[in-house]
Amino acid sequence: MTDAGTTLVVSEVFGPTFQGEGPSMGRTAAFVRLGRCNLACTWCDTPYTWDWSRHDPAVELHELSTEDVLARVDTMGPVALLVVTGGEPLLQQRRLPPLLRGARDRGLRVEVETAGTLAPDPEVAALVDRFNVSPKLANSGNPVERRLHPEVLRAFEAGGKAVFKFVVQGPGELDEVQAVVDECALGEVWVMPEGTDAAALTERMQGLAPAVLERGWHLTPRLHVHLWGDRRGT
Repeated sequence: MTDAGTTLVVSEVFGPTFQGEGPSMGRTAAFVRLGRCNLACTWCDTPYTWDWSRHDPAVELHELSTEDVLARVDTMGPVALLVVTGGEPLLQQRRLPPLLRGARDRGLRVEVETAGTLAPDPEVAALVDRFNVSPKLANSGNPVERRLHPEVLRAFEAGGKAVFKFVVQGPGELDEVQAVVDECALGEVWVMPEGTDAAALTERMQGLAPAVLERGWHLTPRLHVHLWGDRRGT
């Protein structure tokens, strides 16, 4: 049973769709995209969750009860997992447990996508099957002290539920990834090309593949972009 009094600031709830990135790519999923972010990536593909110079928060964000969110998920039919993303979902992590418990009650696997600047509360960590942690590089345009928190990344690694996904624009940025991996002793590393155009993503993946293989890391496309392009709610 969920706490009807718990609300979340939500950008969108959508599905059924596929998880488009990382180790669960291709699995059927429901997405809950939360509003607001503590970073400002120049290439962000969801600026409507946080960039109020270009978007109106009164239009883009909605306060929904946990029961309302789960009711929307229930209309999607059978899906394998619930993906909580953003924005930065851990900004609202004290409100997340009722949603995560509701997903578990429905037999859904739970993934949370985060930039790795905020450590998860123990209650949240216990209810999540996987954290898809995406530390931001210099290409994001965020100052290093804002985007990189080694102690938080180490905490995710120590929790045993995290994989680490780095968004890169070319092979020349892999040394920067390696420096973070080495400093924080990160385990499972994924590299993903930046972009919202299928042809550009394919070209970047082809350029990245040899160097990613050489380092023993994993390479992920962006399946949703290849299927539907740069379209919201897919």
